[in-house]
Amino acid sequence: MSVMAAVGEDVRVDGPAVVRERVEAFAAGVLAEAVNRPVQLANGAFYLRGLLEQGARKSLEPMVARLGGDAEYQSMQQFLAVSPWDPALVVRAVAQRVLPAIGAQAWVLDDTGFVKDGKHSPGVKRQYSGTLGKIGNCQLGVSLHAVGSNGTVPLGWSLYLPEEWCGDPERRQKAKIPPEAVFATKPELGVDLVEQAAGWGLEVCPVLGDEAYGDNTALRERLHHAERPYVLAVGAQTAVYAPETVFAVPERTSAKGRPPTRPGPTASPSWSRH
Repeated sequence: MSVMAAVGEDVRVDGPAVVRERVEAFAAGVLAEAVNRPVQLANGAFYLRGLLEQGARKSLEPMVARLGGDAEYQSMQQFLAVSPWDPALVVRAVAQRVLPAIGAQAWVLDDTGFVKDGKHSPGVKRQYSGTLGKIGNCQLGVSLHAVGSNGTVPLGWSLYLPEEWCGDPERRQKAKIPPEAVFATKPELGVDLVEQAAGWGLEVCPVLGDEAYGDNTALRERLHHAERPYVLAVGAQTAVYAPETVFAVPERTSAKGRPPTRPGPTASPSWSRH
């Protein structure tokens, strides 16, 4: 039986079995450096398949149900919640594979709001979200994407953790926020993502961002000193110098000021009329 399904007369696409094999092979390749146990590798492939399967809900229970018995809920839950692996290594592996295929032209900094009903998810609070276009109960995530003529690929994400969360040990513990997570502004998180991706040996592209990032002088200074090209929107009142810049006025060399370059009206002429 052919593994190709005909679509119309001229277009043919891979059948489900072939697609599943390709997804599992891709997952194995990008997870190889981040995980060290076969069960982690298997669960990672299952999770990727679950995200791609049809269905509006992407929480774990309906995803496992859509996998038709291939995955085990408890094992998947442990993989996502407590299993030790570094997601940044997965992002790097994906970027290194996909970036050449999309013809990357820029790296784009942005942030996204995730609507939440409760108050226990890490970083959630009533705050402004550009995604919502208003203040709402949500989480905010900062992202860096490579954008090209043939698509996009993520280069990193960071969860914005408001100051009220950072200073509440009990709340942090319940949400399993690690001790090393400290308060950082969205521009600080964004430029950290740029510097992390720059260390992966990826093709250099200009960093793009809106005023939320372009108005931040410290971010622009860090990009400048790292010799990263950037094109950032700035507001009309944005300063072009770093906050710590000090301007000094040179001392006057004479109390009388600059000497005149031509005789004044009371000066004696250097010639006399006969």
